[in-house]
Amino acid sequence: MSSTARLAGKTALVTGGSRGIGRAISRRLAREGALVAVHYGHDLTAAERTVKEIETDGGRAFAVHAELGVPGDADTLWSAFDRALADQGADDGLDILVNNAGITVPRPLADVTEADYDRVFAINTKAPFFIIQRGLSRLRDGGRIVNVSSVATRVAFPAIVSYTMTKAALDYLTLTLAQELGPRGITVNAVAPGYTETEINPTLAVPEIRRRYSEASAFNRLGQPTDIADVVAFVASDDARWVTGQWIDASGGAHLGV
Repeated sequence: MSSTARLAGKTALVTGGSRGIGRAISRRLAREGALVAVHYGHDLTAAERTVKEIETDGGRAFAVHAELGVPGDADTLWSAFDRALADQGADDGLDILVNNAGITVPRPLADVTEADYDRVFAINTKAPFFIIQRGLSRLRDGGRIVNVSSVATRVAFPAIVSYTMTKAALDYLTLTLAQELGPRGITVNAVAPGYTETEINPTLAVPEIRRRYSEASAFNRLGQPTDIADVVAFVASDDARWVTGQWIDASGGAHLGV
C-alpha cells in the first residue's frame, strides 16, 4: 500500500476489474488505500487472482460478479456489490466508480451486423449508463466517476467504427454528468487510452501491427496498463477535486501528427 494512502477509507468499484487495464486500475486504487470491488463478467479465476494480488500487496479487495450487456445487468451488479460489501463488514456506499468494462468489434461499417452493434452498445454504453443511474444513491457526495474512453474518438478509425461510437457516447455522458453532479461535489471524467499492451489484444502478436501501434505514440512504445491506471488514480483522488467534465488523453501522444 502507498505510504500516502490517498484513498484510505474509500470504497471503489471497477467494472471489468480483473484483467488488462481494469486489473491495473484495481491494483493501483488498492495500493492507494481503497477497498476495491473487482467486477468480472465471466472469468472468476482472473478476478480471484486480482483480489489475491491486491491482498498480497497489503490491500483490500473482493470480487463481484455480473454479466453486462444483458437485461437487468445494472441491478444485478449493484445487488452483488451490496451483498459483498456487507460480507466485508464495510460501511454502505461508494466513493469511486470506474466504468472500465468494454468489448471491441473489430469490423468496418460494411461488416458490422445488427447483433454486433447491439452487443457492443449494450456493454460499452448502456451498461455504464444504468450502472451510474442505479448507483447514484450509493455514491457519496464528493465521490468520483471515471469512464474509460478511447483516443479513437478523436481520430478517424474506420476499422472499429461501432466501438468508437460507443466511446463517443460515453464521452458525452461524462460531460453531462459532470454538470449535473457538480453540486454534490462529485467529479466525472473520461480517461482515454491509446494502443495499450493487454492480454486480450491478440493483434499485438503480429510484428507489423505492433510496430505500427508503437510508432503512433510520441514515445515510440505501446502503453502499459499501469500507465492508464496511474491517470485514473489521479482523477480518483482529492488532488483532482477541481477537474471535472474532462476528456483526458492517456495515449502517450498517439496520432499527434495526424
